Amino acid sequence: MRLIDARQVLWVWAAGLLLAGATFLPGAARAQAPTPNDDEVNAVAKDLYCPVCENVPLDVCPTVACEQWRETIRTKLGEGWSEAEIQRYFADQYGMRVLAAPEARGWNWLAYVVPPLAFLVGAVLVVRTLRRTPQGRGESPPPPTPEETARVEAELRRRDG
Repeated sequence: MRLIDARQVLWVWAAGLLLAGATFLPGAARAQAPTPNDDEVNAVAKDLYCPVCENVPLDVCPTVACEQWRETIRTKLGEGWSEAEIQRYFADQYGMRVLAAPEARGWNWLAYVVPPLAFLVGAVLVVRTLRRTPQGRGESPPPPTPEETARVEAELRRRDG
């Protein structure tokens, strides 16, 4: 009969601890997490555009590629990625054109500055134009002179004629 020496006991304990530790790793718990539903996936996909089709949001695009990209979003959400991380992933893979709202850096900041600026300039022009006209100042136009009235009446008689 052979006795178990101390090294063998140590190996058995080490193997047991490794097995127990692997059971309680965060990865094992994450695999048990529920799969994100379609609403959660579409909440992220609505802010992305299909890289293949032009001007089609990813949440409504019917192509097979977009179905695969929505599944990628589902997987990444299941792994605990945030919406910003997923958007950054798609922008890195397919370029900034897939983002519904471009990041405000480089020339993209113009997309945030030019529209409100154009609106303000247009509003100022409209107000200035209205103030210049008599109707814009609340004034009524002057009444026609007797010569203008006679000319209009003569023109009307000639047309009815």
